[in-house]
Amino acid sequence: MQQQLSKKTLSFTDEIAEGVYLLGFERDFEFKAGQVIGIGMEKEGPRRLYSICSGEREHEIMILYNVVEEGYLTPRLCDLTEGDEIWVTGPRGEFLYDSAPALWIASGTGVAPFYSMLRSGQHENKTLIHGERYLERFYFYNEFSETLGEQYTRCCSAEDDPAVFRGRVTAYLQQVAALPSDFKYYLCGRAEMVVETRDILIARGIPYNQIISEIYF
Repeated sequence: MQQQLSKKTLSFTDEIAEGVYLLGFERDFEFKAGQVIGIGMEKEGPRRLYSICSGEREHEIMILYNVVEEGYLTPRLCDLTEGDEIWVTGPRGEFLYDSAPALWIASGTGVAPFYSMLRSGQHENKTLIHGERYLERFYFYNEFSETLGEQYTRCCSAEDDPAVFRGRVTAYLQQVAALPSDFKYYLCGRAEMVVETRDILIARGIPYNQIISEIYF
């Protein structure tokens, strides 16, 4: 069955860090935090999948993305301004909130579905571990820090800060004292990060069926 496709007019587009953008358009459909939508420039053209970044009850749909120089879509998306149009599919995906205690593990813009869950009030019993190369790229730091407090850890591989773990997410997971075996583990990021993180979790005794992954390209 062909997925629903509709034209959307951008209400804003902002570069929030070098090469990293947040765009928005009016919400006229329901979705669940953690789901993705397909975005394209033409009705019949190719589309790419992006996690919805906004809360379920907000008036706008927000998408967080970084520009991939050799990519098909993002170099064109970043040239758009308010009032320009894109084509969007309906939401889909099973990377969804669960009331069980969980670790959210993200790299880069892979934090988007967790921000959607946070904005939707779905953060009870949740801990976020977010990895980035540079300190300025911990998107939505203030909101995560204020809401999650000590349940929010930043891992920075290229810069030092007393409040930040120096190294990648994978290094942090190898060094942390304990990983609860009864928690669920949500992973979102590039394929290499997701695979490496999953291997570390399994090696440290986390059952495979408690690891939920979302890969972006």
